[in-house]
Amino acid sequence: MTDTEERLLARVALTWLTEPGTWSVHRLVDQLGPVAALDLLLDGGAPDATLRSAVAARSAAGAARQVAEQALRRTERLGARMVTPEDEEWPAQVADLRALRLSATGRRVDLETAPPLCFWVRGASPLGEALARSVAVVGARAATPYGTHVATELGYGLADRDWTVVSGGAFGIDSAAHRGALTAGGLTVAVLACGLDRPYPMGNAALFDRIAEAGLLVSEWMPGAEPLRPRFLIRNRVIAAATAGTVLVEAAARSGATQTLNRAIGVGRPGMVVPGPVTSAMSVGAHEALREHPRARLVTGTAHVLEEVGRIGYDLAPPARAPEQPRDRLDDEAVQVLEALPRRKAIGVEQIAARAGVDLRTAMRKLSMLEELAMVVRRDDGYALAPPPERAAAGDRAPTGGSPSPLVTPPC
Repeated sequence: MTDTEERLLARVALTWLTEPGTWSVHRLVDQLGPVAALDLLLDGGAPDATLRSAVAARSAAGAARQVAEQALRRTERLGARMVTPEDEEWPAQVADLRALRLSATGRRVDLETAPPLCFWVRGASPLGEALARSVAVVGARAATPYGTHVATELGYGLADRDWTVVSGGAFGIDSAAHRGALTAGGLTVAVLACGLDRPYPMGNAALFDRIAEAGLLVSEWMPGAEPLRPRFLIRNRVIAAATAGTVLVEAAARSGATQTLNRAIGVGRPGMVVPGPVTSAMSVGAHEALREHPRARLVTGTAHVLEEVGRIGYDLAPPARAPEQPRDRLDDEAVQVLEALPRRKAIGVEQIAARAGVDLRTAMRKLSMLEELAMVVRRDDGYALAPPPERAAAGDRAPTGGSPSPLVTPPC
């Protein structure tokens, strides 16, 4: 066995002995390397009692190196591959998890947030390249039609702009984001909380196959690993750190998706929230995130997301504006003259100038301009407001019978 193969085997064994994210294991690997760290743990030299107990419990179920060898053979049969920090396609940005500090809750998922030791990957695209320009779109499993629509539009819009869409493969918002990206012909990555050979939920099996063909399936757990509840929360730190920003579309009051947003903000990534109806239980978590996090940004579409994660000066979202009206282009004096005209009759230029508070010459100049813009009409007794477009169009039509229209000059 080569040194490279031995290091890979050791990383797989370490991932099996303890759950991903364990800081004490990560520090040992940093200090000693994966092979020596594995030897130390198997010899009972774990630096703390909790880790020693975990290693002893797993070791009782099998020899770590043998389990790792079986996992590697199974990985090959799946058509998957291992990716480690020594590989060129390793996403270097996950190292930012070293700086993640969360509020003390006492929960393991908030304490054990170390960077991954390795990834199992299924799909042709290089992992690092796929994640280098990526955005996470996460949210509720029990999504509303509104949330599903928004997530699909975001997935499509981001993929259409050559951004990778990352999510967790769950029902609801995750699935909608993945499908939106696939529909756009873009790249999407599902980060799983179980083995690649048993993706969860099974109801999304066809979706996972499509993602594997057009994008990537990624996991920190070896083939055969079960989708245990704590693993979804452990997995979320990777989604947060591997992407350029996280968008929360819908979330109930207690939601793992808000945890992903918290971790994104914690590692210095943009945290974005799509607002929802205040009457919707599926938007409570999203709205609370906006209230609690001063750095969380409200976004309503792809343009806003790209402004947060894109290149400065290239991806600015256009400000929301009402449709431009013809009078929006007028200067102040022209507006004064226009406003001075009565609604239903014509008046002379002198009267207009007096009502507008401008001199006669200015009034004549602005009236000439307004006439060219078809906003006023000249009559024998002065100037009047032009009729609305629909009335003017009606005036251009010849009457079909009876008295001639007052807007049409009768023949002599």
